[in-house]
Amino acid sequence: MVRSLLLAGCAFGMAAMTTAADARILDPAKAEDALEIGKRTQCGIGDQPAVMHWSGKIYARVQGEPDRHLFDGEGMNIRRCVPVSDPKRGEGYRMVSREIMLFTDPRTGAILREWKNPWTGETVEVMHIANDPVNMRPNFPLDADGKPVPPMTLKRMGEWVLMPLEVPLFYPNPLAGAYQDYVGNQYHAMEIFDFVARADELLDTRHPTAYPAVSWVRLSDWMPWMKMGGRQGQIVFNAMGAKLKSYDELPKLLKDEIAASYPDYTAAPPADDQRPNATTWTEFKKKIDTERAARGPAAAQPAGHP
Repeated sequence: MVRSLLLAGCAFGMAAMTTAADARILDPAKAEDALEIGKRTQCGIGDQPAVMHWSGKIYARVQGEPDRHLFDGEGMNIRRCVPVSDPKRGEGYRMVSREIMLFTDPRTGAILREWKNPWTGETVEVMHIANDPVNMRPNFPLDADGKPVPPMTLKRMGEWVLMPLEVPLFYPNPLAGAYQDYVGNQYHAMEIFDFVARADELLDTRHPTAYPAVSWVRLSDWMPWMKMGGRQGQIVFNAMGAKLKSYDELPKLLKDEIAASYPDYTAAPPADDQRPNATTWTEFKKKIDTERAARGPAAAQPAGHP
């Protein structure tokens, strides 16, 4: 879900120590201020990590069928921001993060370990979303040509600032072969983030950061662990959440599962993390490849392979 942030250095520390005499109102039409607004939306104070939490419902959409409420979801992202510098693009920041989303039973709220696929009748193991890392490219006030980055989309409504962000995704599916340009199977999704923040927190530098609420919608292919094969349809996530003031504010369900199964997710990745990003699809491929390797050479071949 939401992308990773990097840990701070002196530049962030100075921003967090703004005095009343130095305070000002940020102008989103100015490239440097727009960058600061983005940082205040996503990052923690100084070198402290930031935690995003969200929860919501997950539906199946299949042509010719009513939509089905398959799961509920409970998720978090822990990130940090570090300053970066470029001779042409100026002073910016980069974000590094990890994120988890648990699939839960809509009736009981319990974390699902197995799920009976209503289309195939097969019971499959549930693989929760646990992506480490989810890092962003550096953000700067200037583009590669040294020109100001276009102003961010903000809408002021009284004491609130609205920040919509649509992220269309279309790239080779890690679970498919090398001929996707010819036969399809690219990963195709859209993620929509709508942030809402108090204007005074977001724009007045007397506040060291902001704590926005966020709506998250994702339309994507089926989760690979659902074992849907080539069946037509997609999965729709609809969740709401907020940036929290500490990890301790997460729901007990999430904290208990992280402690038991994902202990690294109590902290953000290191500031200099250069690992390639993880997705559900890359992590599922690793899982399947490991299981096949453990079963021996014959298991490495797909069913029906000559």
